[in-house]
Amino acid sequence: MKQKISNADCPVRKSMQVFAGKWTLLIIFQINHRVIRYGELKRAIPGISEKMLIEELKFLCNKGFIKKKQYPEVPPRVEYSLTPLGEKVLPIIDEIAKFGMENL
Repeated sequence: MKQKISNADCPVRKSMQVFAGKWTLLIIFQINHRVIRYGELKRAIPGISEKMLIEELKFLCNKGFIKKKQYPEVPPRVEYSLTPLGEKVLPIIDEIAKFGMENL
């Protein structure tokens, strides 16, 4: 790929605006190819606060990476899964994990 100036149109810059969050890739990695409930997702990511998880889930829903399904029950049941766009991120996460295992 030809190196470009990292201006506002730079694809790396645009991607980093989405994936630079501390928890973003971990959330996508934990959801993976399954449907996961909020509580299970929270337990799967030690150290994330309730507030941060809620904010990140809203952000990822708004960007089209995950979908949220709410059921009209008491207590409320909410499930999350990846959209086709979110599934495109999984190979990137796999490569990051591979790099970490081999080099860190």
